[in-house]
Amino acid sequence: MKASPHFDVLLTGPLFLDIVFTGLPHPPRVGTEVWAEGMGTLPGGIANLAVACARLGLTSALATSFGDDAYGQWCAKILTEERIDLSRSRITPGLHTNVTVSYACAGDRTMITHGHPLGVTTDELIGPVPHTAAVAMDLTPERAGELWWRVAANRGAKIFADVGWDPEEEWDPGLLAPLSSCYAFTPNEVEAMAYTGTSEPLLAARALAERVPLAVVTCGSKGAIAVDSSTGEEASAPALAVDAIDPTGAGDVFISGLMAANLAGRPLGEQLAFATLVSSLAVQQFGGSLAAPGWGDLVDWNACRERGQFGSEVAERYAFLPELLPKTQCAQVRRADATIARLSDVGSNSARRSGMRFTSRRRRPSRRSS
Repeated sequence: MKASPHFDVLLTGPLFLDIVFTGLPHPPRVGTEVWAEGMGTLPGGIANLAVACARLGLTSALATSFGDDAYGQWCAKILTEERIDLSRSRITPGLHTNVTVSYACAGDRTMITHGHPLGVTTDELIGPVPHTAAVAMDLTPERAGELWWRVAANRGAKIFADVGWDPEEEWDPGLLAPLSSCYAFTPNEVEAMAYTGTSEPLLAARALAERVPLAVVTCGSKGAIAVDSSTGEEASAPALAVDAIDPTGAGDVFISGLMAANLAGRPLGEQLAFATLVSSLAVQQFGGSLAAPGWGDLVDWNACRERGQFGSEVAERYAFLPELLPKTQCAQVRRADATIARLSDVGSNSARRSGMRFTSRRRRPSRRSS
């Protein structure tokens, strides 16, 4: 008898403390100072996807590394409050938490990051692979050689793979060979067309669907296109018109919505529409992780839809949404604040409550500040 999954989603990757500035009148210029209209501080990196999944009701396990500083303690506290399982995560003594400063301007973002490699392989970090219904991961050459996600796939987990930008812009199709062990592939339109040598996102999705059961190509403000090779179905969903203040983490929120609707067994068109909806709600908030919508946000949005606030076409496109919404009262979710917390809000007990492990490795402190 096949074992039931312990989790809906298993995630791993680097975690960052994100400091996000929004509402800049123009990009920073050398030798000048620019004032931002807004600021948010929140867990970032893989936390974007973990929080987005948890807020959509997916039981999520996260394997990552936290520094043994106030930033790491605060991020662990937030993720624990978001009901994310951190038992496969570690606090590394002598290592500070990775930090990214991001500013949003003219509809896009620029980031400055400082951090350190984990110093342990992902297979070592995760250890015994738990049963999970899905895995979301970046398809990097390093990840292709790891065993944990292949173990999960062999147990029936759906592997949702993304791909990073090729800095050399060579777009070697050989990098996509691991897709033979994946369920879904979710590149953006530029990446998809470059890897397949096609001129249109739909043609790229069709070519990629020869490699995976589900190919999803995101097209930014134009929405998304998908091809399901297991059924021959094709679908598209336009983007929603919203007042965006920060696109950070929107792609991660899109993936969380796609997985949530997919695991719920919804038709392909509904999967895309739901993923587009949650990412559209996210860009109206600061940052990535804490911008992700909770069910309460979706209940509120659906009430506006039913009143006709967004027009008849949107009302019809999302007529399925009440079937996905919870029937019970939904809690309000936390949003990003300008500061990480009062010092009294950060305590060592947060790590113990989350079940994280401390590594036995200690690094010699650098003579330079880090």
